[in-house]
Amino acid sequence: MFYFLYPLSEYFSPFNLFRYITFRTGGAILTAFILVFFLCPYTIKKLKSCSMNQTIRNDGPDRHVKKEGTPTMGGVLILLTILVTNLLWGNFSNSYTYICLFTILSFGVLGFYDDYLKVIKKDPKGLGGKYKIIFQILFSVVIGIFLLFVTMGDSDFSKVQIPFTKGIAPNLGYFYILFVILVLVASSNAVNLTDGLDGLAIGPIVIAFSTFAILSYVSGRINTAQYLNIFFVKQVGEITVFCGSIIGAGLGFLWYNSYPAQIFMGDTGSLSLGASLGTVAVLSKHELLLPLIGGLFVIITTSVVLQVASFKLTRKRIFLMAPLHHHFELKGWEEPKIIVRFWIISIVLSILAIMTLKIR
Repeated sequence: MFYFLYPLSEYFSPFNLFRYITFRTGGAILTAFILVFFLCPYTIKKLKSCSMNQTIRNDGPDRHVKKEGTPTMGGVLILLTILVTNLLWGNFSNSYTYICLFTILSFGVLGFYDDYLKVIKKDPKGLGGKYKIIFQILFSVVIGIFLLFVTMGDSDFSKVQIPFTKGIAPNLGYFYILFVILVLVASSNAVNLTDGLDGLAIGPIVIAFSTFAILSYVSGRINTAQYLNIFFVKQVGEITVFCGSIIGAGLGFLWYNSYPAQIFMGDTGSLSLGASLGTVAVLSKHELLLPLIGGLFVIITTSVVLQVASFKLTRKRIFLMAPLHHHFELKGWEEPKIIVRFWIISIVLSILAIMTLKIR
């Protein structure tokens, strides 16, 4: 749509709107939302007819038994919607658009194969943690190398700005690729671990990408970036449109994924959206704000690490069950209360992240 309609602006001036990132981001949000909202009922029926239903772990809370049979792999619809939306509203003369789409599609294929093994082949282990990590690292290496190649003329891109400081930004050089691997693999798995209750992951995903849409936009405007004393990244404002497509798709999916969920996104969605979150953080040069913006994902992942470490070292568990949301379930909290309270935490953390723009 951008390529077809914007050139017509010389004949019909309203088409000039398509050159504005804010306008195209709004269009991307609405397009993605409408597509997912209207296609999700058909997707649910199709997944049910193909017996692509969620298998519930037998060591989880008893109340989850009723979720057995809920169709999963809804992440396929999310990914296709994001791709179509970016084809309509995105600017493909911008290299960052390709990086974002490569990330979400590559990690999405990995998640799809894992879901396929679990749902179709009835293998409860799926692809296996070791193999998933290997592929995540390989995809991240490609992204890191491509990123440095694209920005080869910008020696500052391999710098990492330290929040709450002025002018402190160590240059990692080629070690920046290792940093990219860490960010993408960590964010991908953190979102995957969070996806355990109805709407628990997709809500904070929408919140986090809304925050990064703002950060990406201001980082791509030289006057604003200089005023806020943050890195100016030429043309990075374009990934605001990509963020918008995820926001819209996430809101549309949440309509059906909210409690009680009619569909789950599976690893197809959680791995790809988590990796995309890390990629947007890297491209906008706000990598070290990611643990704050995605703080809920960090908290939940930390609960798993602490639980495993404690049990291996002392044979005792810190939580009744990990991840953390299951701990609160076993303490008697109702699922909707856990979900909404965790969303509130995400909103508060994102507000704090935006506030840091003035604390430099």
